Formats: sequence, structure tokens, C-alpha cells
Amino acid sequence: MPSYILVVDQGTTSTRSMIFGPDVAPVAVAQQEFAQHYPQAGWVEHDPEDIWRTVLETMRMALAKAPKGVVAAVGLTNQRETTLVWSRRSGEPIYNAIVWQDRRTAHACARLRSEGAEAMVRERAGLLIDPYFCATKIAWILDNVAGARAAAERGELAFGTVDAYLLWRLTGGAVHATDATNASRTLLYNIHTGAWDDELLRLFGVPRSMLPKVQDTAGEFGVLTPDLIGESAPILAIAGDQQAALVGQACFAPGAVKATFGTGGFLLLNTGATPVASSHRLLTTIAYQWRGERAYALEGSIFSAGATVQWLRDSLGVIASSAESGPLAAAADPEQDVYVVPAFAGLGAPHWRAEARGAIFGLTRGSTRKEIARAALESVGYQTRDLVEAMRADAGGLGDDAPIRVDGGMAASDWTMQFLADMLAAAVDRPTITETTSLGAGYLAGWQAGLYPEPKRFAATWRLERRFAPSMSAAMRERRYRGWRDAVARTLFQPGD
Repeated sequence: MPSYILVVDQGTTSTRSMIFGPDVAPVAVAQQEFAQHYPQAGWVEHDPEDIWRTVLETMRMALAKAPKGVVAAVGLTNQRETTLVWSRRSGEPIYNAIVWQDRRTAHACARLRSEGAEAMVRERAGLLIDPYFCATKIAWILDNVAGARAAAERGELAFGTVDAYLLWRLTGGAVHATDATNASRTLLYNIHTGAWDDELLRLFGVPRSMLPKVQDTAGEFGVLTPDLIGESAPILAIAGDQQAALVGQACFAPGAVKATFGTGGFLLLNTGATPVASSHRLLTTIAYQWRGERAYALEGSIFSAGATVQWLRDSLGVIASSAESGPLAAAADPEQDVYVVPAFAGLGAPHWRAEARGAIFGLTRGSTRKEIARAALESVGYQTRDLVEAMRADAGGLGDDAPIRVDGGMAASDWTMQFLADMLAAAVDRPTITETTSLGAGYLAGWQAGLYPEPKRFAATWRLERRFAPSMSAAMRERRYRGWRDAVARTLFQPGD
């Protein structure tokens, strides 16, 4: 019987399980959405049992669709920064998962910045002090769940990003661990020493006893208990979703760039063994780590990409399905300059304004849902250009001439990818396999299991499905982008500024 790799891709709005065959090709997939919870304005939570249920069900569904075979290894990839705290004794979470989009700790972050803590945090963690990351979420749970901080001080509680929580449950509570890519998103991990940092732990008030062991991205993480899928299998890879996509896009060389457009949008530039400090409020993060060697990346984060299309569908009701957005945008009046700034949960890089909120500019009596749909899709291109310009300034020419490799749900939209190429004045390459997050985790698990080739040989298997070349005139590009920058400036303006 053939040997398969089982991948769990636990995302922000859905969980996907995929089966990859001996040739690194997908043979089966199952996906389930789950509920999003918004207890207050700016708060976003997940029920951990919804996450666990969809993981179990999609694993079993995917295996049922695949030809009969043996699971040689399991890979995990996950929404990053989403924070869970659970009891070491019972395994029960003490609060819902606080999602990366959640902004409840904005005031705590502002206080720390006002106290001058950000320079030290940036130097050690490579990140900004922002509610996006885990540290202030952990502190909020400890300070707002009765008895939690005392229990944590006694060593009774465990913290984890989604991967660590799933690993705990997949191994029957035997393993509390994470990988370097997820650890580097917590504000608690020193990306230069490769260890949890005592000064960061003191700053954010997080007891060391809560933290998982940090391992290489590809390695031995424990064994899947056989009662879950009917057989046992080693868990051999864990990576945060954006770093997994970087691997799936075979961006192993310094200067390689990928952009993933899912719920949010994330641009990563591989900088190799050298961490590049940003002067433009980008993040310095761990790209991957194996055999004890770390590679770094510059990262820019867009909080709302696919989420903007979901807003069109679910909140405004202007489209019935996400697939309608491209044709609707193509039919819009080109003479109308409508801009959507989708700051539903604040603005990410390079602005990092948690208090910013969404806005639509340029509406006239003649504006229709077509123009709003077009502006929503265009916002992804504009925000990506913001990131690319900051990245090019920081990287000193590294990656300037590289095409942007795209993936994620929005990469399927030809209209959106063409606008992206036009706005960047650069080639945009879409691969034959756009589910590169699952592919990256699957490749790493299969490589560790001895089924798949080393990274250089894997990179040679990357295949282009379509290249989008820029066709917009330079004058039009700059006029449209000036309108975007003006719209963002108006959104960022606060009374008293």
C-alpha cells in the first residue's frame, strides 16, 4: 500500500485536512468552516471545541476519500498568534481561543509603548507591541479568568498557539511543544538566541512554566494516538501558516517573495541566515528552522484580505458568493474612484494602528455594488503595494526583481491578481497548487519521514500555472495609488491628532 502524508491546516475561518501522495501531489481534501464569535466590538474568539471537532472530522473525511494506504507522517500548520490557555490536569481550556484579529488589549499595548518598551521588544522578538501577537492575550486571560494567574504561577496552566493545543490533544496530552516559527509570533521568544526570553516574560507578566518546548519546524513532535483515525502515525512537522506557505512556494533562496491572501494577507521575503531589522514597521520573523539552522524573513501583514470579500457577502449582502466579486468588479464604472479601506480590526503594516476603523471614500449617487466590490478587491492590491515599498526600502535591493509568488483563496481571482500585478508593476506568479500552506507542511513532514526530496530538489518541482504581467500605464497606476494613500490618511486621522 502507498504511504501518505496527512496534513491538518487549521485556519481562521475553516479547518482543512489534505492527503499527499508519494509524489508530493494532493490526493484528497476535506474542509469545514466553523463559527466566529464577537463578544464585543473588536473582540474575536473561537470555541476550542469547534477547532478540535473540525480537525477530527476533516482528518477522517480526507482519509476516507483517499485510496487505501498508510499514513507515514502527519504535518500541522495553523493560524498564528491565536492564543489558548488550558489546564495541564484536565486538558480543558480555561477561556475561548483569542484570535489574532482580536484588539481587546490595544490599551495595554499603548501603555507599554508609552513606557518605552518597544525598542527592547523589537530588538529581541523582531516584532512590534501590538494586540495581534500572543503575549498581551495571555496576560488578559490570566488577569480576567478567576484564579487563572495563581494557577499559572503554580504551574497548573499551559499556553499554546493553535498548533501546540492540537499537538497536546493529538498526542493524548503527552506533548506540550511548538516550533520556532510559531514561537517567534508570541512576543516572548528571542529570535536571535532561539529561546524564550526572561526579560520579555517579565515585561508581559507570563510565567515561564506555561510555555511549550520549542523545536525545529521539521522534527519529531510525538505520535498521533491511534484512536483518532484508526492508526498511529508520527507528527513530523509544525509550521505557522505563512511560513508553511513560504516553504510550499519553495521560497528557500534569499530574495524569494511570496504573498498569501486568505482571511488576511501576508507578504514574506526570505532574508536567509541574516535577520533584517525593519525601519518601516515590518516584522522580522523566523521563516523556518531545521537541523538547528534558522532562516529569517521580513514580513508585512494585512489584517483584511479575504475577510473583506466575506464582509461584502455576509454583512452587506452585495454578493451571494465570493466568486461573484471578480466579475462584479470587472463590470464597474472605470470613471468612479471609490476606495474601501478595510480597517475592520485596525490597520496592519506599515501603519500598525489598532484604533483605525474601516471606511469607504469617493461614493457618488451613481455608485453601485459593482464599484464597492471593485474597491474591496483593489484594497488588497493597494495594501500589498504598501508592504512591497516598505520591504524594498528595508531589504536594500534584496528581492527587488523577484516575481511575487501568490497563493491562498484570493489568488484564484484572475481580476484581483491582474490588479495586483498592475499596482506593483511586477510579475505575479500563481502556481499549479495554490493550497501552498498545506503543501509546505506536507512537504516538511514527508521530507522528515524520508519520502520527499531535500529542499533544493523539491524547489525544482514548483510549477507555474499563470503569470500576470502589469499592463496598467504608469500614470494611471500612480494616480490610483495616490487616491489610496489619501483615503488611508483620512482613515488614520483621529480627532485631536
